[in-house]
Amino acid sequence: MKKILYNLATDKYRGCFFAIPKLFLLLLSFVYGVFIRVLSSAISFRARTLKCKVISVGNITLGGTGKTSLVKLIALYLQNKKHKVAIISRGYKKLSMTMGDEPEMLLKSLGDIPVIVDKDRFRGSRRASDEYGVDTVIFDDGLQQWGIKKSLEIVAVNALEGFGNRQMLPRGLLREPLSSLKRADVFILTKTNLSGNLEGLKRDLAKLSPGALIVESAHKPVGFYDLRKPQDSLGLSYLKGKRVALFSGIGDPDSFTNLVKSLGAKVSLELKFADHHNYSDEEISEIIDKAKTQNLNVIVTTEKDAARLSDERIKLFGSVQILVLRIELEITNNEGEFLARLLSVYSF
Repeated sequence: MKKILYNLATDKYRGCFFAIPKLFLLLLSFVYGVFIRVLSSAISFRARTLKCKVISVGNITLGGTGKTSLVKLIALYLQNKKHKVAIISRGYKKLSMTMGDEPEMLLKSLGDIPVIVDKDRFRGSRRASDEYGVDTVIFDDGLQQWGIKKSLEIVAVNALEGFGNRQMLPRGLLREPLSSLKRADVFILTKTNLSGNLEGLKRDLAKLSPGALIVESAHKPVGFYDLRKPQDSLGLSYLKGKRVALFSGIGDPDSFTNLVKSLGAKVSLELKFADHHNYSDEEISEIIDKAKTQNLNVIVTTEKDAARLSDERIKLFGSVQILVLRIELEITNNEGEFLARLLSVYSF
């Protein structure tokens, strides 16, 4: 059902047969849009202030925009500038995991920077101040946190997808009306190295929030590591010419596939799951069986997916090599202006 709804929302289903369900979803989108406008206005009216700086990183659409990589970049930069930083995350699907995949991934890569999971961001932020003495909290997926006053509102936009058909959920992918982007101080265009239509998107953003800084970035692969030996880094050329299988449960699986192919690997099998998917033993066994059927001895996945695999499930891969592609976000345009905007929050 989720796949059907997603394909309707992204207009992958075309033709007269789908006109009626799309019309029904459009009516639901109208109701949802009214609800969100009323709710956000009511909550914003009573927004609370924290004693530390609040930098929000979020997105307005469903799907992968790469905001978690952006959170990592910001946190490390501010720490390097001698600020005490904590990440506040809601921990999506954390009931079935320790923290949730995104905060787990951040925790492993950020060293001594605290990562606090709490659905109540205000409470989590106060804990960060009281227990860790931070002067800055960074909200991972914070655009829809209307009840907290922010020092800087950063919105990540996938340059490949833009805003889709510009309709609200469930007819489209928008979590809020596009007019909500007037709150944005900075737009980060992600995955620009995979997109060819940046100028049109930049014009749209400039109209939505004329004073916002527009920054371009790319998700660059930096290497692989064996999931059983994460401390050993493998070079980007490690898979060149090799036949591999891929599996992922992320918002933008096609970008992952294209990155692996760009490194010279021959992708013979792709298995795609829903974003934040928690794998069962049966699904892991199915992945392995399908790979072995095609004589594939190397399986590649993402860091986000790796964070969801317990030690017990990793053992299920047996002799099959399971590799993780490590990716970092790189600012490719307006980097100096972006970093200056980050530091400007401490001047008031």
